[in-house]
Amino acid sequence: MGRARIVDVGVVALAGLLTSVNMATQIPAFRAPYDAIVGGLLLTGALSLWFRRRAPVPVAWFIAGLAAMLVAAVWMWPGAEPGTQSEADSTLLPAAAPFAAYSVAVFGRGRRSDLLPLAVVVGIACLGVPPAARVSIVIGPVLTLVGGPAVLGRYLRARAERREREHQLSAERARIRERQRLAAEVHDIVSHRVSVMVLQAGALHLTTADESARRAAGELRATGCQALAELRDLVGLLSADGPAQTSAHADREPLPDLSVLVESSESVGIPVETRTVGDPALVSPAVGRTVYRVVQEALTNVTKHAPGSRVRLEVRYLPAEVEVSIHNTAPTGTGDAALTSAGGGAGLLGLRRRIELINGTLRAEPCADGGFRVDAWLPSFVRATGEGR
Repeated sequence: MGRARIVDVGVVALAGLLTSVNMATQIPAFRAPYDAIVGGLLLTGALSLWFRRRAPVPVAWFIAGLAAMLVAAVWMWPGAEPGTQSEADSTLLPAAAPFAAYSVAVFGRGRRSDLLPLAVVVGIACLGVPPAARVSIVIGPVLTLVGGPAVLGRYLRARAERREREHQLSAERARIRERQRLAAEVHDIVSHRVSVMVLQAGALHLTTADESARRAAGELRATGCQALAELRDLVGLLSADGPAQTSAHADREPLPDLSVLVESSESVGIPVETRTVGDPALVSPAVGRTVYRVVQEALTNVTKHAPGSRVRLEVRYLPAEVEVSIHNTAPTGTGDAALTSAGGGAGLLGLRRRIELINGTLRAEPCADGGFRVDAWLPSFVRATGEGR
């Protein structure tokens, strides 16, 4: 049994003990079977506290009903011994009421309406004041027994929420520091080495007389420049203090040409139907390259895992967002086992993290027709550190 359940057992037992004491001191003597009925209902109120964590407000309303029943039992029900009167300073209040008030403050939804059953309990207790008593004498103890636990519970809840916020802020600061450390490593190691590779490829392109070597060097240089651009995006996003900022003033460019990826898939027997919805708009470079990677990863996975399927690629331009959808039908062939086992799903995981860095969303899931679907929602404009300055 967990600590919370042990506390709940203790609360129920304590409320039951106080109820038994109150039955002997607070309620006048009743003729049978009214004494058993009243006592049984009040003990039921104590037992209801077992649900105070899951349903604090319904438990409080139940206690309010018991308070009304207690007043009715003393002043309206038949069965009281003739001449029996409550003490002038007595308070008709179920023993479970303070516990219910505390539970509402701690475990409730935090709405003002949650306090309504507590106000009803106080009002009923004041209405049940004996004729010889003054409400001013009774209202103080009632407010203390109901309002005191509620105030204490609210204070403890606020303190717990403050500690939770501080913990989240501390964790977020730790994540930012780790991201900045990774950005520094990427910049110092990877970017430097890729830059050297690009320079060497450029020198080879200019100096070699072999045409095939010149062509290969040019392609290597272009690939290296593209990798540097993507590394610059990644370093900027990792260096930012938190997620990428949406910015309408960031650099803008058209989406990269996706036809190269489409032609590559079709060359290995994967037909791709493309569709564009909306007017093509300019987007941030980081967004455009991320869209390219989404389509590239999705089509690569189709080639590996779904040979013989057909693919539908759709790009939607929304007012402040770009949505990319890649859906493939069920495969008709069996993929190469060695090719299928390569990667282990790390591509989609890395892609998801990259998309989250620019405040986007990725959804990848199987479809009812046996195919697979990848959907990505990306903001049109983001600004990483150093961009747009």
